[in-house]
Amino acid sequence: MRSLPFPRLLPLIILMLTIPAIAPAGILLSVTIAPPPLPVYEQPVCPGDGYIWTPGYWAYGDDGFFWVPGTWVLAPEPGLLWTPGYWGWGDGAFVFHEGYWGPQVGFYGGIDYGFGYTGVGYDGGYWRNGSFFYNRAYNHVDHVRNVYDKTVNVHANYVSYNGGEGGINARPTSAEEAAAHDRHIPPNSAQVQHLQAASGNRRLYESANHGKPPIAATDKPNDFSHNIVKAKAAAQTYRPATARRAAAPERNAQPPERNAAPERSATPIHPNDLPKTERPAPVNSGNSKQDQKYQQQQQKLYAKQDQERQKLQQKQDQEHQKMARSNPNPQRQQQMEQRHQQQTQQLQQRHAAQVQHLQSRQPQAKPGPRK
Repeated sequence: MRSLPFPRLLPLIILMLTIPAIAPAGILLSVTIAPPPLPVYEQPVCPGDGYIWTPGYWAYGDDGFFWVPGTWVLAPEPGLLWTPGYWGWGDGAFVFHEGYWGPQVGFYGGIDYGFGYTGVGYDGGYWRNGSFFYNRAYNHVDHVRNVYDKTVNVHANYVSYNGGEGGINARPTSAEEAAAHDRHIPPNSAQVQHLQAASGNRRLYESANHGKPPIAATDKPNDFSHNIVKAKAAAQTYRPATARRAAAPERNAQPPERNAAPERSATPIHPNDLPKTERPAPVNSGNSKQDQKYQQQQQKLYAKQDQERQKLQQKQDQEHQKMARSNPNPQRQQQMEQRHQQQTQQLQQRHAAQVQHLQSRQPQAKPGPRK
């Protein structure tokens, strides 16, 4: 048996000295089974001002994965936001990365936890002058003072881990990397007790609920009796644990043929995966000169965006061909795909902002005379 170097062995030693039922968030526990998809559930009503939504997630114990219900947690101090923990593929196993409190939301694997956690940043609210403002588009709020409405278009995705086969291909943005070096506060005592309570509830284990936990969310931590929310359903991509064991990647595996028609996923990786831009209907504001000028601006913008997509696609194709000639390993291939996905998402976001800006300048019909 090959011995492990001490730095690799230390987390295992610490793990054996802790409670055997669960792996504390501070321990980099690694498993060879992918976590289940995120269940579908609704958010309970926010109990009051200053509470921040912390989404549910799959943790791992001696008897497999168990669901830690999403819950509202009182922020440790004004100005702090929650960065959720996440499972990530690395070094031949799935490793759990602990969540934390901080002034900025950092990287959480690109996982779409919902309720404002769309995979990048947090759209559920913000702090201003010591008060938290809640976005009603993502939060169920009735008894809070400061609210607003702002919807961000995202594609629902129930995948619960980053990297590996079938995982989310996302890398930290520059802002997320900066947040990783900012001041952090670990989960508070209420969150730790919430995790421990979940580990002791047999109904929350995947082996018992098959991906559909009976307690999907609560309005307060560590309270599994009042104001609980059940999961509506297990995600359609649910597979039993026996079918989710990580397969060891083949060494020197050849990359897939780029000429083959790719299967379009909810999260685009290459420009060719992006949906085709729908041309808007002609504008008729009653001012033909303004309408014609606006339509010319539209055509110019869409032609420019098409060229940028084609240019990025050609660049990525060249990188695929270059890597195929170098007989790459799977890790290098994955890094390249993650880089491509980040480039494509940035292009998509920039194009969407350009279209939105142009639409804000669309000629409007003048109101007719009053009768």
